Amino acid sequence: MQTSNYKLKEVKRLLDARKKKVLQAIVEEYINTAEPVSSNALTKSYGLDYSSATIRNEMADLEKKGFLDKTHTSSGRIPSAKGYRYYVDELLNDKDISLEEIKYISDKLENKINEIEDLTKITANTISEVTHYTTVSIGPKTNTQLIEEIKFVLLGSRMMMAVILTDTGLVKETIIKFGEDINEKQVETINYMFNKKLKGEPIETIDRPLEEYLYDEMIYSVNVIKPIVEQIKKVIEEDNKIYLEGANKAFDLPEFNSLEVAKNFVNILDTKELVADMLNSGFAEDIKVYIGEESEREQLKDFSVVTFKHKVNGKDLGTIGIIGPKRMDYSKVISVMKYINQKLNGNN
Repeated sequence: MQTSNYKLKEVKRLLDARKKKVLQAIVEEYINTAEPVSSNALTKSYGLDYSSATIRNEMADLEKKGFLDKTHTSSGRIPSAKGYRYYVDELLNDKDISLEEIKYISDKLENKINEIEDLTKITANTISEVTHYTTVSIGPKTNTQLIEEIKFVLLGSRMMMAVILTDTGLVKETIIKFGEDINEKQVETINYMFNKKLKGEPIETIDRPLEEYLYDEMIYSVNVIKPIVEQIKKVIEEDNKIYLEGANKAFDLPEFNSLEVAKNFVNILDTKELVADMLNSGFAEDIKVYIGEESEREQLKDFSVVTFKHKVNGKDLGTIGIIGPKRMDYSKVISVMKYINQKLNGNN
């Protein structure tokens, strides 16, 4: 998870065991109810072995230290961004997952997966269904992958399909049209030559002018080789697909009663570049949490984003992100991510 932006050693010194219990109870109560939390609510719901007066004093002290905010409409408190961050880094339970949820996840991931895109979509959908938040996902950057095989199939006298398979299981397909006739023998030779030159090479190799080192070995005209190279480069250079799951779930949350928040959320999902940038950041870590303005993107100031590095047996399959209000159930989200990671990598 992301290292805190705050001086955690200093924070730990400031928060004794009692303050930690009170802060944890407030965060979890606010996540559950979306209502400012009073000392009476903590006494009734969490069984804290402290008097209401003691809890009120602790709440006032936590507010003074910046872990809680006081709303104008209630005497209760709500967690601040600093309070959420401390909760995520120090207090949450990352095994917050029921037997029913474990069975649901296991059943979903038992489906036969034929392509990397299928696994990414199924994983994103599963996380959304269990957590009830919106998920977005993007595949791995193509320029980091190696070419496993390129297969050409003749579809007609002037049409051919190219299928590109990478070492991560990514499959790209494209149709190539020619200005002259080609035959099966030519296609066999093209298969041999392209695989001989490109197998095991980085996929970004296709960005170079392959004509330069294919022409001298091919007996066919430029009119055959050039459209192959151009179309393959085009399909490789396409942006990774971004998958979206459960966008409608967000609007069931009370935060989205605000027109401004709802509008910002829709704009975030509509801005492909923002989503891709968000998911491609922080790749060094498996799970990373951004709370409000920590993301350094103005559009995300009202939201939290948890990104999950999607790997299977060490292979990078891309990143999945969960977007929700700052009042996100971090414990549930992170527990589900960790379990799915274990399940996909056979660590049950």
